[in-house]
Amino acid sequence: MRNQPSPKIPSCTWNRPIGLGWDKPYTVRYPSNIDDGPWHGMPLGGFGAGCIGRSSRGDFNLWHIDGGEHIFKNVPVCQFSVFESTGTSSQAYALSTQAPEDGSLNAWRWYPASRGMGADKQQKRTNAQSPNQQQQTGEYHALYPRSWFVYENVFQAELTCEQFSPVWAGNYQETSYPVAVFLWNAHNPTNAPMTLSIMLTWENMVGWFTNALKSPQVRVRDDGSPVYEYQPRWGETQGNYNQIVENTQDFGCLFGRVGGDEPLQEGDGTWCIATLKHPQAEIFYHTRWNSVGTGEEIWQSFAQDGSLPNYLDASPVTENTQIAGAIALRFTLQPGETLEIPFVLAWDLPITEFAAGVNYYRRYTDFFGKAGNNAWAIASTALQEYQNWRSQIQSWQQPILDRQDLPDWFKMALFNELYDLTSGGTLWSAASELDPIGQFAVLECLDYRWYESLDVRLYGSFALLMLFPELEKSVMRAFARAIPQGDDTPRIIGYYLTIKAESPIAVRKVAGATPHDLGAPNEHVWEKTNYTSYQDCNLWKDLGSDFVLQVYRDFLLTGAEDVEFLADCWNAIVQTLDYLKTFDLDGDGIPENSGAPDQTFDDWRLQGVSAYCGGLWLAALEAAIAISEILLNHNLGDRGNLEVQKSTYEAWLKQSRPIYQEKLWNGQYYRLDSESGSDVVMADQLCGQFYARLLGLPDIVPSDRALCALKTVYHSCFLKFCDGEFGAANGVRPDGSPENPKATHPLEVWTGINFGLAAFLVQMGMKDEALKLTEAVVQQIYNNGLQFRTPEAITPAGTFRASTYLRPMAIWGIYLMIN
Repeated sequence: MRNQPSPKIPSCTWNRPIGLGWDKPYTVRYPSNIDDGPWHGMPLGGFGAGCIGRSSRGDFNLWHIDGGEHIFKNVPVCQFSVFESTGTSSQAYALSTQAPEDGSLNAWRWYPASRGMGADKQQKRTNAQSPNQQQQTGEYHALYPRSWFVYENVFQAELTCEQFSPVWAGNYQETSYPVAVFLWNAHNPTNAPMTLSIMLTWENMVGWFTNALKSPQVRVRDDGSPVYEYQPRWGETQGNYNQIVENTQDFGCLFGRVGGDEPLQEGDGTWCIATLKHPQAEIFYHTRWNSVGTGEEIWQSFAQDGSLPNYLDASPVTENTQIAGAIALRFTLQPGETLEIPFVLAWDLPITEFAAGVNYYRRYTDFFGKAGNNAWAIASTALQEYQNWRSQIQSWQQPILDRQDLPDWFKMALFNELYDLTSGGTLWSAASELDPIGQFAVLECLDYRWYESLDVRLYGSFALLMLFPELEKSVMRAFARAIPQGDDTPRIIGYYLTIKAESPIAVRKVAGATPHDLGAPNEHVWEKTNYTSYQDCNLWKDLGSDFVLQVYRDFLLTGAEDVEFLADCWNAIVQTLDYLKTFDLDGDGIPENSGAPDQTFDDWRLQGVSAYCGGLWLAALEAAIAISEILLNHNLGDRGNLEVQKSTYEAWLKQSRPIYQEKLWNGQYYRLDSESGSDVVMADQLCGQFYARLLGLPDIVPSDRALCALKTVYHSCFLKFCDGEFGAANGVRPDGSPENPKATHPLEVWTGINFGLAAFLVQMGMKDEALKLTEAVVQQIYNNGLQFRTPEAITPAGTFRASTYLRPMAIWGIYLMIN
């Protein structure tokens, strides 16, 4: 606790008046998809540790505590409250503008929301306006992994609460911690002393975050996606207890549960709220009160003088009665005085369970043990280290924030899109001999709940690669291990249900085929792959190429020294390219698309040689040749086999390169495919060319044709599509009109594809155009209630699909190209 000046908030945050709603936020396109509404804020928590979200109205409402599962629910008792006394008057508020809807805590007074300002007028109003029009009660700011609440026009004190978790690039320890720091800055701008008290109340949630349905049955949803039911043990509190914990420096309230003789299960462990002791501050507490009652036993004393009854009761709950704890810190500020006061929230829930009995320890247990009783130790660590942590975050971010060539909106989105590494159902397992920093995975999205979809991460993994390269390589090693595996389980294909056609029966995973994903939270992630059954992923024509390109990219962009990584992946590269070549039915050197949607645009039929998959194939062959040369130069692997593979890929490349030009170039752009007769301009037609240049490989198409095609994409898919307001559509005719007005994927703006396209524009010397395209997409997301849940797709009708999507982290690819 220090006498500190007011905190400096970077100028490029996403910001919004506290409690101000949205006039017309984006809404979900398909009823089966998740739509939590626009009240999302920056998540708090370490990678794979579980996370909590707090929105711009101040409510804690996102609970991604159970790995891979989603709960969106305001828990009003989990809250900060502030008491202020100036000698002549006093007031107290719970700092959420969202009062409970069930009538609980009705003794509390809730913070007033900002009102009277549209989304485009988020600046302070002038004094000339009436109070009813003005009414800005503060501002919320977010620049991941930090966010701020600045409270205005309610308290006489100047109050700011900065929130963060210890996440910064290249850090493989603290980034995994299950902890959130709330750093309060209180300043007295008046000419008289004032007394303040800051209270943190929290629910005992031990045991809530696990699926009560063990190995729930999988069904096919109306959009053809596999889905299973999640039923948390919400509100089950029997055996829970709260107790005060302290040492010479720290004071807290620990939330636990009486353990039996059974081994620790998912959801078991401890939570803790804590603060620092200070000679000028008084600490108050209440260890057990009814969180679904009126809240009077807390509020009566707190609203009167900022105190609590100092009530102790650590006895366990005998029935399901919800209980909460509270700690408060009261202090007096002299005129002009400022104090910095840290509070922390920590949780220690060591186990993530997939299918019944398939348990993994979380990464942070490598540093705090696996017993589940260390929330207090984690909280104490945070109270000692928070200043250092914040300094590390600033040191990582500052060089980017200081750049004059990057607009503020870009810096804002660049950092805030990293939210998905925390809240994307993230898994990070404890270290093992095979995986020395553990295994890592992020969901494709909340609606398509399976991990690390390889086609999506072709663009979406740039952030992980640039900031946490060892985690990125661990994901690719998991794919390399999965490629030789087979699974003959028969499945129906969901796509055919959506078009009301009879589904073929497909096996889950063909040996040698690259899997689409690394599995889902209800089975066995990393071991049981290809969870999605929307399409038969064994038939996809991009996955094998995606794998090869990402392996070579990860090698090159992490220093080109980890030759063992290439050696680990080589056999899988050989297998997947051999498998993919079997789809070259006419022997021209390029695998053909089948007419079923068999690539990342999995509602879009491509026929024959396609620009998208064919280009990726050419680039992947170049990458495989380069990898074989490196392995030969380092004498890694069987020399004879390596030379045979290298010459095979060289022959395939020599044959297929002219075929790609001959079948697809139309003088202005590359055709969608060779057999459908479509004149659509596909936005992502030259992804393979982008990757070839990125990896320093020979161009797969002549550079003048690449530039001509790219300019056509920019004008047709972006400028001529709704006047460039939304971003680039996936595929339209040269004049910007739809080929089929009822089509789905072609007429959607895919956020991550747009960022990938922008990276390509920068690569080709069109930086201004790249930023114009990127800005259009960023403004749609961050001005219309999609922040911290960026979807896969938006439409001009104001609808979105697939929130909390992996691919938009492709914005880091733009930064890589500008860099």
